[in-house]
Amino acid sequence: MKNNKIINNALISVSNKTGIIEFARHLVQKNINLFSTSGTKKILDNEGIKSIHISEYTNFPEIMRGRIKTLHHKIYAGILSDPNKDQETMKLHEIIKIDLVVINFYSFSKISSKTELHHNDIIELIDIGGPTIVRAASKNYENVVVVVKPNNYYDIVQEMNVNNNKISQETRLKLANIAFQYVLNYDYGISKYFSNISNNTNSSSDLPKYLHYVFKKKQNLAYGENKHQKAGLYINLSNNYKIVQIQGKKLSYNNLSDADIAISCVQEFKKPTCIIIKHGNPCGAATSHDHISAYLSAYNSDPTSAFGGVIAFNSTIEEKAANVIINQQFVELILAPYITDSALKIFSKKPNIRIIKYCNQYNNTKQLNIQSINGAFLIQTSSFDVISQKDWKVVSKKLPTLKEKCDALFALKIVKYIKSNAIVYVRDLKTISIGSGQTSRIDAIKIATIKANENKVNLKKSTIASDGFFPFKDSIEIIAKQGTSCIIQPGGSIRDKEVIASVDQNAISMIFTKKRYFKH
Repeated sequence: MKNNKIINNALISVSNKTGIIEFARHLVQKNINLFSTSGTKKILDNEGIKSIHISEYTNFPEIMRGRIKTLHHKIYAGILSDPNKDQETMKLHEIIKIDLVVINFYSFSKISSKTELHHNDIIELIDIGGPTIVRAASKNYENVVVVVKPNNYYDIVQEMNVNNNKISQETRLKLANIAFQYVLNYDYGISKYFSNISNNTNSSSDLPKYLHYVFKKKQNLAYGENKHQKAGLYINLSNNYKIVQIQGKKLSYNNLSDADIAISCVQEFKKPTCIIIKHGNPCGAATSHDHISAYLSAYNSDPTSAFGGVIAFNSTIEEKAANVIINQQFVELILAPYITDSALKIFSKKPNIRIIKYCNQYNNTKQLNIQSINGAFLIQTSSFDVISQKDWKVVSKKLPTLKEKCDALFALKIVKYIKSNAIVYVRDLKTISIGSGQTSRIDAIKIATIKANENKVNLKKSTIASDGFFPFKDSIEIIAKQGTSCIIQPGGSIRDKEVIASVDQNAISMIFTKKRYFKH
């Protein structure tokens, strides 16, 4: 269909002044009449760009401390009109057809996050006219071009240059879609603010009745869990996604999934710690006096699984550690909050290795975890918490030593991130074998035992953490033969007495935490 809709009149009212002067000049050069609100008109006047104040057109002033600026029938009629149907009405009421709307408004999410602002001040900054005009122009996109993003100015000018001040229906529809999304994001920020202030008295563990998240695609990923699946990284616009890739191949779905687990797990620790993740599970972890020894201990826990894994540290990677890693193994991804220039130079010798820097405040105890199921979402609060030993209860006759308690705490921080059923063997603040993702607890123990045997690891005097209770004493009988000296588990089985009797018979200490850490 031929487009005969030449742009003659434009309404400009922008908070983000980026590029507006140059864009307005182009419009004036094309003999387009400009209408503007006070703030924008002042900017245009300072640059010698002629515009008509919107109040001059409506013959009605800005009132109520600026609350009423563009709320006038002549403006909305000019935007919502159809020239083929409304000519008589427009002539009768002296309404000018507005062909181009250029509007954006302050980011409410940024405004409401400013702690120095009083609630009443924040309320005053809620834009009413702007979003309403954008919605009206977007609804009538066949007759009005709506622009909310400065990065669209150049393309619009270029299209008008080619098409004699006309914009195609395809572009109009695209811009209307962008505008509706822009208003949606704006309203989401307001809704979130009101939800937060109205729920201040609620427990942090309460789940909201409604969720109004807005996600934006940050980047396309190399592929999904498998190469035939497409994948992308979408970020919640109300939160900062604080990881940055600084080297390596394009990230995949699995890379980022493993990276998220790795960062969350390694930030459980304050001393130099290394975590190695493979297919969503920790396969090696260690805390030591420096990152080199922590890395080597984590790697030696299960060298086979560590091949092609994701390695995470909780503080700076320096040159020596970088050298050790690339000489030790093939690695997909390395994560750290800080990486020295000399370390990056070493990693650059292996340009395919993905290197990511992450924010040290990655974890958020109030964060909701979302899992997609067919046609719905499962929502739960985060499992990240500060483990408190005051809730522990020693249930065995044999008391754990201080060393065993330290190992038990370390093991518990790791088992939280291992897929259920999960068992982790620890000695001297390092994993020595892990059994994960099994349909029974005894199978998890058997898998860990097989790995230990293959890696020629002695399990004597180790400490075991279990993500769930032991349903039978059969697991204890296997553990006893291995020489394990301490077990930490949530407890809560109907056969707890049998299990406790078995550890007492085998002189093993046992701690109940009263907290389960299943991970599916």
